[in-house]
Amino acid sequence: MYTDLEAISSYKKEIDKLNSKIEQFTDLIDHTFEALIEVNDNKKILYANLEACLLLNVSKEDILTSKLSDFLWNIPEDVLSYQDKMIVEKGTYKDEWIVQLSSGEKKQVEFIGFSYGNREKIAYKLRDVTAERVHMQERIMTTQMFLDVFNKAVDCIVIYDKQGVIIDANDAFCKTLILDKPELVGKKIQDFIPISQQNTWKRSLEKVLSSGTSTGEIEMNPAGGKIRFEYSTSSNIFNKLNMSIFRNVTEKEIIEKKLKKSEQIFSELFDQTMDAIVFWDENGVIFRVNDSACKIFESKREHLLGRHISTYVHKKDKRFKAMVSAFHQKGEVRDELLYKMANGQIKLLELTSKMHSSEGYNITIFRNVSERWRIEKELRKSEKKFRKIFEGSLDGMILWNQTNFADINEIGANILELTKEKLLSTTVDEILEKIPENTSKLNSHIENVMQIGMDKTIIPITFGHGKIKYLEFSTRKNLYSDLHLTIFRDITENLELQEQIRKSDTLNVVGELAAGIAHEIRNPMTALKGFIQLLQDSVTEDFSNYFNVITSELKRIETIITEFLVLAKPQAMRYYKQDLNGIMRETVELLKAQALLHNIQFQASFEEEEFFLYCEGNQLKQVFINIIKNALEVTDDGGLVYIKVKREDAEHVRISIKDEGVGIPEEKIKKLGEPFYTTKERGTGLGLMVSYKIIEEHKGYVEVESQEGKGTTFHILLPLKFDYEEL
Repeated sequence: MYTDLEAISSYKKEIDKLNSKIEQFTDLIDHTFEALIEVNDNKKILYANLEACLLLNVSKEDILTSKLSDFLWNIPEDVLSYQDKMIVEKGTYKDEWIVQLSSGEKKQVEFIGFSYGNREKIAYKLRDVTAERVHMQERIMTTQMFLDVFNKAVDCIVIYDKQGVIIDANDAFCKTLILDKPELVGKKIQDFIPISQQNTWKRSLEKVLSSGTSTGEIEMNPAGGKIRFEYSTSSNIFNKLNMSIFRNVTEKEIIEKKLKKSEQIFSELFDQTMDAIVFWDENGVIFRVNDSACKIFESKREHLLGRHISTYVHKKDKRFKAMVSAFHQKGEVRDELLYKMANGQIKLLELTSKMHSSEGYNITIFRNVSERWRIEKELRKSEKKFRKIFEGSLDGMILWNQTNFADINEIGANILELTKEKLLSTTVDEILEKIPENTSKLNSHIENVMQIGMDKTIIPITFGHGKIKYLEFSTRKNLYSDLHLTIFRDITENLELQEQIRKSDTLNVVGELAAGIAHEIRNPMTALKGFIQLLQDSVTEDFSNYFNVITSELKRIETIITEFLVLAKPQAMRYYKQDLNGIMRETVELLKAQALLHNIQFQASFEEEEFFLYCEGNQLKQVFINIIKNALEVTDDGGLVYIKVKREDAEHVRISIKDEGVGIPEEKIKKLGEPFYTTKERGTGLGLMVSYKIIEEHKGYVEVESQEGKGTTFHILLPLKFDYEEL
């Protein structure tokens, strides 16, 4: 009996111990961070830990009265049955549910189900994956959006690695470069960038590496020609790839050039016209004037700006008030008024005013007709008072296209000795073919206009009665509505007067140089006489050395005389707008043979494709030849002569010619260009003197840099614009 009681007591202790462990285990499961629930075969929830209650947003008491299906949203029964079957057969199964909480909120839950207790009960481990699935969906949408943008973008997009190897490119880039994607992938993006742009692209990639992004402009050379892009490059820190977005701005640049050209045409007409042009606002205050206005009103620009348009009117009488009234009524007026200038001078000015109120300005064009009014008073009464700028110009003007003449002013008709009606009924070709002597030069002028958009030249025109007039033509292409404008004037008398002055100056120069030439010739002539005397005294000996000396001195005399003749001969000073780069290239090509004889190479660099300036091309070429020849003479075999043309600033261009010679001492540099000063053993100094004079006549100047033992650099600075008509 006692033994049985002990056994019962022992069993009870074991049971209590087991119950304690069960309570501990239950408490552990209740507080675990994973949500756990237990259901029977009817899906009634038998147990749920605290994390499960938190996940399903329900109390522990309420969850134990619920079924699992109470929380599932839109899960078909056959799907649940299949899931149970897989749990029973495999022992465990993983899938996802959408659960709906009592608040209406939906969550995406991942579960792992497993059976136990002879497969009569099923437990589920639950995990809230709602945020993960939303993030995954966002990534999928972002990826799809990127692919849509990448493939359908108008701009070119390229993805490449740090070495520039192309990983992918969109259709726009492939079409722009006229290549299929398989032809692009694997190639380096820098293969499509010209050498001149490689450093720019390299610096851009370095900026991407340091700051993550870079923008700029770059050129590419596909099979179809040169294309200019605006680009933006960014780096992906996760996949270590770069992405560049390119926008083709080639057409944009063309449009900008056309706009700039139109602005230039207006600016040049505004500044160079002989009539005064004044802009004033709706209150009558002057805000812009050209140089001719300053000259006509005898005032500085700052004195005119800010004044009222009627300040200088001499008498503001009824006639003046009627003119103002007519201007406000009609929006334009043409008349003549007496003006009293700041210096007290009275001038009669012909004016044309037009209102542009919508643009916020008005314009008045003045012409000083004081002298004409005094001389041609009776004639002016019979003519129209007011004329358009075209009709009133003091120069001849013609509007024309490739086939016909559209209009000509009266001055132009007089110069050409044709009536307006006859000219307008004649084609351009008929005029050119009428007198064959004129055809070639006029065609050349037209070709220059078609190629570069403008040209200015002087052409001798032979008329039907044999008379020759020298006409100065200035033509602009497509000035308005596909019409070209030619402005011309008769400068025959001016040229004759200039020629007379030039001949007179030449005689003076020859007289001044005569003494120098005689002095320079005296020494070689003395040598000639001495050696001839020796030959006469020693006829039996070998006299070949004497002849060598005589020959050398004769060549020296010939060189000196030739260079003097260049100075003495009258030079035709005609300044045309020409490409400086073209002149330099022609010079280099001319001297290539001489350079090859001494194994010397030219290294030429042109910052811009074209540098147009007004100049006398042959004279500039002579300057370049003189300086480059000097560089070739002092450079050793196998050396280099460096030539660089670049923009110095907005108004000047710099031409640098550098040799690898022995250099020139500082004290000798100051004397370069002086008559008869030279650093060469048998030079005369005339070449540099002529060169300095030519550059001076072009309103430029020469700078010389030199380091003994390293070489010399001649810098020639020329203005891009200057008033060549004054030269």
